[in-house]
Amino acid sequence: METTLRGVGVSHGVAIGEVRHMGTAVLEPPAKQIPAEDAEREQGRARKAVEAVAADLMARGNLAGGEAQAVLEAQAMMAQDPELLADVERRITVGSTAERAVYDAFAAYRALLAGAGEYLAGRVADLDDVRNRIVARLLGVPMPGVPDSDEPYVLIARDLAPADTALLDPTLVLGFVTEEGGPTSHSAILARALGVPAVVALPGAGEIPEGTVVAVDGSTGEIFVNPAEEKKARLAAEAAERKAALAAATGPGATSDGHKVPLLANIGGPADVPAAVEAGAEGVGLFRTEFLFLDDSANAPSEEKQITAYRQVLEAFPEGRVVVRVLDAGADKPLDFLTPGDEPNPALGVRGLRTLLDHPDVLRTQLTALAKAAEGLPVYLEVMAPMVADRADAKAFADACREAGLRAKFGAMVEIPSAALRARSVLQEVEFLSLGTNDLAQYTFAADRQVGAVSRLQDPWQPALLDLVALSAEAAKAEGKSCGVCGEAAADPLLACVLTGLGVTSLSMGAASLPYVRATLAKFTLAQCERAAAAARAADSAEEARNAAQAVLSGE
Repeated sequence: METTLRGVGVSHGVAIGEVRHMGTAVLEPPAKQIPAEDAEREQGRARKAVEAVAADLMARGNLAGGEAQAVLEAQAMMAQDPELLADVERRITVGSTAERAVYDAFAAYRALLAGAGEYLAGRVADLDDVRNRIVARLLGVPMPGVPDSDEPYVLIARDLAPADTALLDPTLVLGFVTEEGGPTSHSAILARALGVPAVVALPGAGEIPEGTVVAVDGSTGEIFVNPAEEKKARLAAEAAERKAALAAATGPGATSDGHKVPLLANIGGPADVPAAVEAGAEGVGLFRTEFLFLDDSANAPSEEKQITAYRQVLEAFPEGRVVVRVLDAGADKPLDFLTPGDEPNPALGVRGLRTLLDHPDVLRTQLTALAKAAEGLPVYLEVMAPMVADRADAKAFADACREAGLRAKFGAMVEIPSAALRARSVLQEVEFLSLGTNDLAQYTFAADRQVGAVSRLQDPWQPALLDLVALSAEAAKAEGKSCGVCGEAAADPLLACVLTGLGVTSLSMGAASLPYVRATLAKFTLAQCERAAAAARAADSAEEARNAAQAVLSGE
């Protein structure tokens, strides 16, 4: 019998296939005592297991590249955390086996994260995955993960660790469904990068029996269990129609009446450039530079290393626009040489621009490297600061750019509600705004992007978030400056039309989403987008906003 479930669609497309479940979690090791003379040997086993797991995560990151590489390198750093290792060795000294010491030390750290505010609580899934990998290695059992299968399937899991998501084979994994997660969780972002249909935050997904045929609609968030042949045929036809529309839509982004909306790519490093170029990106709207700094959490990369990496990206877009975000460290991206380890809530503490202003030498080196990387190239370089709160922040960043001799436009990311509310003030110091809708939603609604239980508040269709986007876009228009969106909201084709209607001047997203957005924008006039935007803002919930915009654009 056919049934319909609904979660949160986070990656476009339709997948139809049999269910396979992620392997079960590692069992809790027995709590047995070891003699004192075995402590040194057990400590050696623990260190080797940690080193092996960290190396494996780094290797997976190198294979995956791009955003996935940054996520996995952060996990590797987590595995090698010196305080965690010290706790493991202390527990072994008082009689625990290596595997039990790892299990208990990670449990204690897990409790600290879970109680340190929702932003850090979202790192618990990553921590659990690291623990499971170390314990599995110590026990000599296979690491639970993506099931072996010769036939394509739909993967269902409680949550997908970045290490699993990053290396999914899209020829075998038709799509995936998770019980946890949210629209801007690591799994969701990586799913979009892979181009795999995905639905998250679907309670009870794990109860769907192995082998059951399901149809996953990553656009609507619907899961059809045991779909009738007629339903499968309709979904397949709709998917084919979308694919044909994507192939037909080429060239610069624009509405049907010729209003230009440049479509840019979000990238994490040089490895992401080929996919962006192939998808027809008109430039880069968000170049996350953290990947360079995660290689060594104890030291900043040299100016020479940064110049080489930046120039690789800049050369790929001759006469195109490349927007670089300077280092965004802190919170879930701690760096030993930059970020304090004793903040009660790092998400609300010293992160982003605040960190760089506390370490002006790191900022100066990065800005100087960007200036040198752009020398002699026809690229339109723009540099922006993360976590700008007010005009004073914007001025401090613009001054630092000028002092470094940077010939580029200076901008500010709008991720804090205060920056949206006072956007005209901020724009007195910088030349453009870029809305990071992931963090802007997180701070507007006090809802961590990694926590499935609050995913409705992370929905970028929330009218309050649209209000903040409108405020920012209106301020930029009044000042004769630009205002783009580089958060995950831009990857939703319908929402891209609404953002255009709100006055946003460019949209940046993962390369896999560019064709969908380009094709959808080309169907509607600017006036239709403006009416859809007004209807969405008049709603009282995210679902009502989406439905209202859809009704306007479909002519209902």
